[in-house]
Amino acid sequence: MKLIKLEQPSCTPCQLVSNYLNEKGIEYEVIDVTEQPEVAAEYGVMGVPVTILLDGEGNEVKRSIGFKPDELDELIKNLKE
Repeated sequence: MKLIKLEQPSCTPCQLVSNYLNEKGIEYEVIDVTEQPEVAAEYGVMGVPVTILLDGEGNEVKRSIGFKPDELDELIKNLKE
């Protein structure tokens, strides 16, 4: 399992998600949608932040849109399973 976060550097909610994940010691890959819009399109992302849990083959398992700690906790729980 792997966690990716699609964001823009100037986005305050994106920074909140990063801070939340960092405080919990969670490793994740950051994708800047301004530099990689094709990745945003691939995942159907219309706004940021979007945090996506991927399985070992790169398929989406779950996602959280915006800064929603309950949803992020669910992603973290599944990440650790």
